[in-house]
Amino acid sequence: MRLLITGGAGFIGSNLARLALSRGHEVAIIDDLSTGYRHNVDGLNVEFIQASILDAAALAQAVDGVDAVTHLSALGSVPRSIANPVATHEANATGTLRVVEAVREAGSPHLVVASSSSVYGMNPAMPKSEREWIRAMSPYAVSKIAAEQYALAAQQSFGLETLAFRFFNVYGPRQMPGHVYAAVIPIFLDHLLRGEPLPVNGDGSNSRDFTYVGTVSSTLLDAAERRVVHPEPVNLAFGTNTSLLQLIDRIAEVSGARPEVEHREPRRGDVPHSQADNASLRTLFPNVEPVSLEQGLGETLAWFQQELPAIRAAGAR
Repeated sequence: MRLLITGGAGFIGSNLARLALSRGHEVAIIDDLSTGYRHNVDGLNVEFIQASILDAAALAQAVDGVDAVTHLSALGSVPRSIANPVATHEANATGTLRVVEAVREAGSPHLVVASSSSVYGMNPAMPKSEREWIRAMSPYAVSKIAAEQYALAAQQSFGLETLAFRFFNVYGPRQMPGHVYAAVIPIFLDHLLRGEPLPVNGDGSNSRDFTYVGTVSSTLLDAAERRVVHPEPVNLAFGTNTSLLQLIDRIAEVSGARPEVEHREPRRGDVPHSQADNASLRTLFPNVEPVSLEQGLGETLAWFQQELPAIRAAGAR
């Protein structure tokens, strides 16, 4: 199989690329490196196209001859979307429509699109089922609603084989800290290793369904290999519910350290609690085996200790 990963130099994309290569697949990547990092794919036997998915010619070149597309390219982060909603919309909503059109014109390879648990927004239901109502709290969430619905509408309008996953707080190796829009686990681990207090937005009661990137990557690849199609979004998470304070306790257990905590003001647009109903995922992917939070944190911490210093020393991007 020849697999195209949009955003393949990013955190999830580069993990997926490694897994696909290890299973003997060909991999192509299109990434403009606006949020991805070239060091994530250095040394990998991939075709790399440095371009935006908004570049029609480059996208057509990337999609040509592929059997499957995993669309991960996006401008992530709720705060970033509040600061610049137009850029978020163009990358995530318009960008996904461009990918759908490129797939259609290329002979309709299988297409997986990444959405987000942020779409549930103000809905307080726990756990959150794909058939629950959605009410976005940020421009980022709105852009992800558009992305997933473009993918699903393409099934009905054009007969494309598509699948839309809603990701829930994916974490793991190659998720970079050190920038204003970094996710919570790399922020916490980075501060831990620097001996600095862990910054907590709010009182620490906010909770998330943390999902290890290895599990996400194996599910994404399985979807492409089996050309899995579903007419509704699918939560890609396993029904766990961990508060930020509980997460800090797990980090303390894994690291053997007891970090200090610095509470800050809550962030606008943040969903208070998130937990997936994974019945659809279990039906479509009965063999998936999630990695526990303790194991995932341990592997992530090991990567931070072993790999991140060299990346920073090289000034790589």
